[in-house]
Amino acid sequence: MAHDRFVYVTYIRTTVEKLWQALIEPDFTRRYWAETWQDCTWQPGAAWRLMIPDGRIGDAGEVLEIEPPRRLVLSWRNEFKPELRVEGFSRLTYELETMGDMVKLTLIHEMELTGSKLIEAVSSGWPMILASLKSLLETGQSLEATRRWPEGV
Repeated sequence: MAHDRFVYVTYIRTTVEKLWQALIEPDFTRRYWAETWQDCTWQPGAAWRLMIPDGRIGDAGEVLEIEPPRRLVLSWRNEFKPELRVEGFSRLTYELETMGDMVKLTLIHEMELTGSKLIEAVSSGWPMILASLKSLLETGQSLEATRRWPEGV
């Protein structure tokens, strides 16, 4: 059972198919997630990597569950910050549910570690990334703050 957990729910005026593609397609994620992209074949057990624009691996894990376009579960370990990497693997779950002309997106990021620095870090990162995703899908423009990878990180 998870000890530290971050849960975020948002509603996006789009379809589950479009939101699913926005979550996994490299060309789409670059537009709202600081120029990063995910390297994965999107099959159960497949390796998953979030790539930083300079070629470093930001985070890595594997696909634990995948039910397009409704549910995606990844193991997730930070790879570029030693103080986060040492905590090991967390679990990220995306759940998508159609609700009329919108999609309810629930994100759960959890770890079996009390006082996790990773969960603390993602708790401030996910809201901005998901707000930018929502803006991009609804208006065609991501948030300015999420368009570039931060310098020196």
